[in-house]
Amino acid sequence: MAVDIKQVTEKVEKENALIKTLQQEMGKVIVGQNYMVERLLIALLADGHILLEGVPGLAKTLAVKTLAQAIDTPFQRIQFTPDLLPADLVGTLIYNPKTGEFTTKRGPLFSNIILADEINRAPAKVQSALLEAMQERQITLGGQTYKLNDPFMVLATQNPIEQEGTYPLPEAQVDRFMLKLRITYPKKNEELEIMDRMAGSSPAKVNAVVQPDDILRARDVVRNIYVDEKIKNYIVNLVCATRDPEAYKLKNLKHLIMYGASPRATIYLNIASRAYAFMRGRGYVTPDDIKAIGMDVLRHRVIVTYEAEAEELNSEAIVKRIFDEIEVP
Repeated sequence: MAVDIKQVTEKVEKENALIKTLQQEMGKVIVGQNYMVERLLIALLADGHILLEGVPGLAKTLAVKTLAQAIDTPFQRIQFTPDLLPADLVGTLIYNPKTGEFTTKRGPLFSNIILADEINRAPAKVQSALLEAMQERQITLGGQTYKLNDPFMVLATQNPIEQEGTYPLPEAQVDRFMLKLRITYPKKNEELEIMDRMAGSSPAKVNAVVQPDDILRARDVVRNIYVDEKIKNYIVNLVCATRDPEAYKLKNLKHLIMYGASPRATIYLNIASRAYAFMRGRGYVTPDDIKAIGMDVLRHRVIVTYEAEAEELNSEAIVKRIFDEIEVP
């Protein structure tokens, strides 16, 4: 097995150079926000979707657009509003009276990178239109199914303020996002650089430094990164502890958790930790990789009780306790 790990690490180092180039290219435009940029690349490598939560003006849209430009793929931004219809996402059939035939007009979801801006401002029927595309990588229109191109990634944003006129995302849809990120304000020195760059006359130009085929090739390497049996058991223990904390001697958490994480959490934690190890240039996963990416995978999958809310405890505080208590291999 040691020889296999060495071979995988060599492949990781080779492909990792391209991803580092991609990261540097995004850095021409995005100041700071290293956490967000790295997680975008992890989701891209792990073939997952991201839910971004943060106040306006934190470069969420700019980061996604820059990523699409740097990997030379089509990008679509969809502004979710209360009057949006499912057809506005997937497209529709248009009748031609001259020929008596219907022609397909494809919607903006027929792209590679999708930014669903303020997703919680649209009603549930529109939000659910994303589900098939996100999970099955396909769209059904007029009885015909269309496969979506690879890579395909949905990045949805939601505003933590101005909750009037918003619709809560259904748990089933939230669960389909591999990662949920909380984006914070930049540091003082970063804000100064942002002002200098953005207030200047010539904004930086983003070049296409990576092709979609390069991303697909890197994904194959990520899938082959070694995960030891002890690490796999650690992942399962973490997820199961959110469902049955008493079994892991976490009795003080039982009354705080209404619903634990689904099996998707186990799968995504495995894949995302491999992508995280890839970003670090390693061909194997360590417990630190699980801890580093674990909060982003679990924070939106643990539903807290009213008692937890009364004690001013959110899902992040509970997940942190679980990470602190579960034995590390």
